[in-house]
Amino acid sequence: MQTIIDAERGTPSMNDLKDIIRDVPDFPKKGIIFKDITTLLQDARSFQKMIDLLGHRYIGQKIDKVVGVEARGFIIGSALAYKLGVGVVLVRKPGKLPSETFSKTYDLEYGTDTLEIHKDAIKPGERILLADDLLATGGTMAAVVDMVEQMGGNIVECCFMSELTFLDGRKKLPEGKVYSLLQF
Repeated sequence: MQTIIDAERGTPSMNDLKDIIRDVPDFPKKGIIFKDITTLLQDARSFQKMIDLLGHRYIGQKIDKVVGVEARGFIIGSALAYKLGVGVVLVRKPGKLPSETFSKTYDLEYGTDTLEIHKDAIKPGERILLADDLLATGGTMAAVVDMVEQMGGNIVECCFMSELTFLDGRKKLPEGKVYSLLQF
């Protein structure tokens, strides 16, 4: 795939970031248009711009840890944690974490799922940034918010690379604590 960002154009704009994300119709099931971010991730300038824009929002906010949600949230969360100089916590599907876990089953836009987090990953009072690639119906992140809060973590914000605004997913999340870089 040829990059949409060439050397003469320099840093990508917000529209460039939106335009590079590929739509895949009928995935994972008929009627869903999947936003494929792999096209943005493989373009170095676009990926750097996206992480820089997200990361700058949280500089100086005393974040203790970034929680990345399986699977594409691992990419966003890890890059943000690196940018902010903090640790990253993984929220995974059942059976993937090797130590004692806390789990939560939740509804999502095309079924139900369960997520787990290590019980010792978050200490009471820590300031936590939650990160994922996409806010759709909000079910996944609402489950993560619930787990982190039950562990005593303080949610700074739920941040997303992109949001499908027509699905109103932010209504399931803490009011005033949702940020998405790109909206569709």
